[in-house]
Amino acid sequence: MLRDQSQILQLGVGLRVMSGARVINLGGGPGALPLTALEQAQQDLVNFAGTGMGVIEISHRSKEFERVLSDAIADLRTLLSVPSNYKILFMQGGATAQFSAVPLNLPCSKALYLVSGAWSQKAAEEAQRYLAIDTLESKSASTDKKLKYTSLPVDVDWVAPAGYGFVYYCDNETVHGVEYSFVPKVPEGTSLVCDMSSNFLSRKVDVSKFGVIFAGAQKNIGPSGTVVVIVREDLLNKADPKCPLMLNYSVFAKDNSLHNTPNTFGVYFTGLVFDWLKKKGGLESQEDENSRKSKLTYAAIDGSKKFFAPVRPECRSRTNIVFHLHKDFESKENDFSSCAEKNAIVGFNGHRSLGGFRASLYNAISLDETQKFIQSLQDFDARE
Repeated sequence: MLRDQSQILQLGVGLRVMSGARVINLGGGPGALPLTALEQAQQDLVNFAGTGMGVIEISHRSKEFERVLSDAIADLRTLLSVPSNYKILFMQGGATAQFSAVPLNLPCSKALYLVSGAWSQKAAEEAQRYLAIDTLESKSASTDKKLKYTSLPVDVDWVAPAGYGFVYYCDNETVHGVEYSFVPKVPEGTSLVCDMSSNFLSRKVDVSKFGVIFAGAQKNIGPSGTVVVIVREDLLNKADPKCPLMLNYSVFAKDNSLHNTPNTFGVYFTGLVFDWLKKKGGLESQEDENSRKSKLTYAAIDGSKKFFAPVRPECRSRTNIVFHLHKDFESKENDFSSCAEKNAIVGFNGHRSLGGFRASLYNAISLDETQKFIQSLQDFDARE
């Protein structure tokens, strides 16, 4: 016997999956991935490129995997117009490992961390284990003083002071729903380092403005555990002697990301996503679609009598949209969840530290799927 409504909802979602239907996954990560890439991977798990072996069985030293790796690097270089004096690396440990890798590869007398939310805060805490840092922390970006949402610690006209080896920031905070709409400026001789995990390849980026860009795959481009690093060549061969080989950019650049057995499936799958983006028209097309998705969603929330978005408009993320029920409707939180889940929409609960809701509109979430979510918002809003 089913004891409560949540069990009924779980059963409903389960029956859809058993029937072959897919749900709309708005989870913060691992997040939604392109169906065409998933279907291709499904085939290649059994027999990849006529080898008679699954893609996770082939040797990382084989000519087949060498092709997978070289194609993935070439496609990413094309998508982002990565200059020739930058190396593209596939590393392991996700973005969190890069919180240590960055200060170990870029040792300096002092670095500046721009803290705009949970992930930049974690990165700063890890960095101070290895070098001296200053932090520039943001003020509240919330329209509701009870909610501790952060904003951007700098504005579009800000220029970092001299004297820092590098300036670090997180382009999009998945927990707090805060995103930079600009690239912070740094003086000549200072390297700019950016964690782009959750909005990587969601829009065009001028890579030449950065010393290091890294992105954990599970938010927007592939399986968890894989991380893409783009590093300017003049920053190589400067690592702290104590830097572990598995975190050393120079080692991975020299060995073409094959210092050890890499996450072969992660590299393979991100390559499928890169190819999917190219066929869609590249980042210009994807950026336009993402802008439309977020504008429609925020418009529905801002026009609602029950919901509100707590982050100020100038700081709002296009990728991770956080929202809450007004005080008078807070008791209806489970009712809204039920309404959305009945329409096979899942994963939209807010981060456990903040509550509320969060819709992660990653690249694989289509405009049509976004509109179905918006319809669920509006249907619930119209209820008496």
